[in-house]
Amino acid sequence: MRKILSTHQLHPRATAMLAGAGRLAIASALDPKTLTAEARDADIVIVRAPLPPELFQGAANLRAAIRHGAGLDMIPVEAATAAGVLVANVPAVNARSVAEHVMFTALALLRRFRVMDRDLRAKGWLAGREHANSTSELAGKTIGIVGLGAVGQAVGHIAAHGFDLNVVATTRSLRPAPERVGFLSIDALVEQSDIIVLCCPLTQETRGLISRERIARMKPNALLINVSRGPVVDDEALIEALRKGRIGGAALDVFATQPLPPNHPYFGFDNVIVTPHMAGITEESMMRMGVGAANEALLVLAGKLPVNLRNPEVVEHYRRRFPAG
Repeated sequence: MRKILSTHQLHPRATAMLAGAGRLAIASALDPKTLTAEARDADIVIVRAPLPPELFQGAANLRAAIRHGAGLDMIPVEAATAAGVLVANVPAVNARSVAEHVMFTALALLRRFRVMDRDLRAKGWLAGREHANSTSELAGKTIGIVGLGAVGQAVGHIAAHGFDLNVVATTRSLRPAPERVGFLSIDALVEQSDIIVLCCPLTQETRGLISRERIARMKPNALLINVSRGPVVDDEALIEALRKGRIGGAALDVFATQPLPPNHPYFGFDNVIVTPHMAGITEESMMRMGVGAANEALLVLAGKLPVNLRNPEVVEHYRRRFPAG
């Protein structure tokens, strides 16, 4: 019987889809040694945690590593390709969830929800209400989006049409700008934006993109929202800017080190919202991601290629490994 290994539990609908395709196993632990051992006899791995490169060396039956979501940084694509393993993902299905999270955290920072709620509970009505004098509206502000993929486009649409924000973006692609979105260079964007949203993938080009120099270019009241990946931001520079009051605040869903250590400086700021890499996780998005990953797994097990194949150069090698499909 074929084995489908998932690093985490799947949505019940996805589990039901895979029931007739083989044995679905959930990884007993997420450390490299355990994942490598449990993938040794797997045909498919569904990925919600980082895979070690060595996993692909001894997995003779492994056909595909399928990302439960969009970002491929959890899969060592080069190692998979060298081993003749297909890599696929499920793009765009959590874009709405992430975009709603962006707008929620922007509002929470501007309206000072965190400290208002805290002081209302601890000190009473007047103490909470006092924060209202320094709150601000979204409408009319400029939101700058770094990365105009599915998430960036969803953020732009909600921002422009739902909150009447001015929307600017920077992107590597030369695709036409969506309605009500203007393009700027990254440096112009950080200088002109009231809210800066990071939606870009983590690549060699984007690692450290929000550097000390670019943080210094931001407006004094600028908000930085990161739903991309932690290493896109220079943490030391951001912490320094927050300590010195050089920017207005930040909402961070992703970090260079995850889980975030309990004594991390980010926890000490009233104007920082930290969330545990959950911007894209909702009941609806988990269903869509699970079903999407299950669909790709079923295609591969049926001898077909996944719809969202991310290493097409592997196909010849893969066909040699599995000549019957």
